[in-house]
Amino acid sequence: MVGLAVAGVAWAGPAAAETGVTDTRIKVGQSAVFTGPAKDFGVDYKAGIALAFDKVNKTGGVNGRTLELVSHDDAYEPKKTAENTAKLIDEDKVFALIGYVATGNLIAAMPLAEKAGVPMFAPLVGTTSFRTTHNRYLFHVRASYETELRKIVGHLATLGINNIAVIYQNSAFGKSNLDTCLQIAQGLKVKVVDSVPMEIAATDAKPQVAQLTKAQPGAVVMIMAGKMVEVFLRDYRAAGAASPLYTISVGITDAPGSAQRLNGGIEGLVTASIVPSPQASRMGIVADYRKDRADAGEKIDSYTMLEGYIAARVFVEGVKRAGKALTREGFIKAMEDMGTTKIGDFPLQYGPNNHNGSNFVDLEMYTRSGSLRR
Repeated sequence: MVGLAVAGVAWAGPAAAETGVTDTRIKVGQSAVFTGPAKDFGVDYKAGIALAFDKVNKTGGVNGRTLELVSHDDAYEPKKTAENTAKLIDEDKVFALIGYVATGNLIAAMPLAEKAGVPMFAPLVGTTSFRTTHNRYLFHVRASYETELRKIVGHLATLGINNIAVIYQNSAFGKSNLDTCLQIAQGLKVKVVDSVPMEIAATDAKPQVAQLTKAQPGAVVMIMAGKMVEVFLRDYRAAGAASPLYTISVGITDAPGSAQRLNGGIEGLVTASIVPSPQASRMGIVADYRKDRADAGEKIDSYTMLEGYIAARVFVEGVKRAGKALTREGFIKAMEDMGTTKIGDFPLQYGPNNHNGSNFVDLEMYTRSGSLRR
């Protein structure tokens, strides 16, 4: 009997390694928008993730393993996101998914990630429904859009502006966050006098501007992303509309470029920011980011790139805490055990029932050149 047992053990061989993990490498997958009117979000977010991964790899990796990022373009199309996600899981055999962009795209990808038991880390999505319904495979880093909108509407209420209008992207992202904004406004006794949809590929916002102007709001809140924001700003400024404008964090990515294309028309736009200024080197995480950018000779420099860098740093910390015998379940447990912590003095909180990460939100105003001022 003893001989049979020993033979059985010998026949079974060593335990299989986790998918996407070898003795020397961890493969991580991403589907995001790298072409089309919203490409700046995917391009910059990927650049930030890659910057942090490259720095870790140059210093020996995580527990002796380097990080490999496999990225596929979904062009902002949820159907393509689902196809890319299936490829990343079934063909590329990644350990985890990271850096997805947009609400509808995450909706398309999550069922595939859940079914395969693959962690989905740090999507560039703040939609409320992903925060209120707990999912053990989904980990956020950025603050929610609800937190951003509460900061904006609360600020307006404090200023005595009690009637606002909302212009929103005609998509799952826009509609969901419009509902969130309406609920927040009602709770703060702020009246939403009008809400106007706009298509992401729109090249003319004159009808929306006319409708908003007619409503005479004390301020306009923008729940949009990509080039459509520039289109709206262009036509809003050209019409001489005077109500102050507020946007959530994904409204503007290439601020200097937007400022140039709009001939300074970005001036006065107030934005919610969910990471510190990329120029605020007094903060440890930003100082690290700036040094790593300089060392790598990276030309991209934006809030979205910094967000990607922070997200990757948090991911690396989770992998490190999971230990040498890395598994997906071990990574999930390591993240949930992280509790209240700071990564380069950027505050975060995780737990078994809290995968939300950061609550950091600040309000800043764009100057004519596209820089931000608090």
